[in-house]
Amino acid sequence: MPVPRFRRCQQLMIELRTVEHYAVADLLAGGTSVVSSTQWVAVAPHLDAAVVLDEDMLLALGRMPAEQWTEDGPQFSRGVIARLCQAGLVFGDGDEDHAWQEAERALSATSWWTPAAVMHRLARWQNQDSVTALREAGLETAAGLCRQLGPPPPACAEPGERAIDLVVPDEVPFDAWLKQRATCRNFDRTRLLDLATLSQLLWRVFASHGEQREGDDAIFLKKNVPSAGGLHPTEAFLLVQSVLGLEPGLYRYHPIDHSLSPVAGPVDDPAALARRFVAGQQWFADAHVQVVLAPRFARTFWKYRQHPKAYRAVILDVGHASQLLLSCATEARLGAFVTAAINEQDIEQVLELDPMQQSPMAICGIGWRSELMTTSEFDPGRQVWQPGT
Repeated sequence: MPVPRFRRCQQLMIELRTVEHYAVADLLAGGTSVVSSTQWVAVAPHLDAAVVLDEDMLLALGRMPAEQWTEDGPQFSRGVIARLCQAGLVFGDGDEDHAWQEAERALSATSWWTPAAVMHRLARWQNQDSVTALREAGLETAAGLCRQLGPPPPACAEPGERAIDLVVPDEVPFDAWLKQRATCRNFDRTRLLDLATLSQLLWRVFASHGEQREGDDAIFLKKNVPSAGGLHPTEAFLLVQSVLGLEPGLYRYHPIDHSLSPVAGPVDDPAALARRFVAGQQWFADAHVQVVLAPRFARTFWKYRQHPKAYRAVILDVGHASQLLLSCATEARLGAFVTAAINEQDIEQVLELDPMQQSPMAICGIGWRSELMTTSEFDPGRQVWQPGT
């Protein structure tokens, strides 16, 4: 009979956490009733949640190799091995087709840096209502934030003693246009956005305006935004609600063909889906079009393999695209927003994305701004809203 062999997962981090809980016995003894304890937890990017470890599990993980199989010897208790296998931290050589091992192989092929992979995996939301959470915590307004948290750190550093005053330049039309950008929370759903305007925005922000090929398999795109290594990993998925000439639903934008392809089948309730995507932010759910910015990590990590800066470069890539989209929407006299408060896991399920291969990192919205401000917007200079609106 073959001897069972095991190995631990390759990408793994161990954390010592402090946990507080209420203890009635401590309260009766005259204490505060809040008791602190420590626990070891394991986090791995192929798992959606941390795993609490006992001391035996912790010791076994420290002794077990990740790159080669080891036999079930006296140093590993069968019960400990069973608990680690059940948690997805240890694999048996008879389970080559297990989903956890397949996920680990895909991670290895994508060349994630382990700390970034763990952070990305565990920071994703599912079925969250951020508005309700903020309201219940009293953090929904600036006044509430200051009341609950105290004053924020200074808005900027104080000028030094040797600061050199600069001449304030005369304004040109470009300056007035820049000031018109303000996050839109009031969309006019009675008006339809025309397809030509949407096409122009996608062309300016996401389209390829030149290609360089290396052999038969490598192509590099020139877009109107910068990207680390010229790799442009970020794809745009559209949730369309109110566009003349375009059926409501989900679409993927193709930057070379400048085309939209339906994805994920028909959408029964686009409004409900839009609200779920933006974690309950109803003022953003009313946008005529939501643009989901979802990078394909393997594209960037192909060059920057297991690189501690690679994930940061992907985040910047999303930021560049969102900024240009908001600027172009402002030039088109449209309202726009960008938010990272999104339910990534819900979006991944709808779009059928593997979160460690491609995942949403932000959502932008565009559409006609309403003539009435029913939800407050940050426009202290009254560049967008006139008094009384």
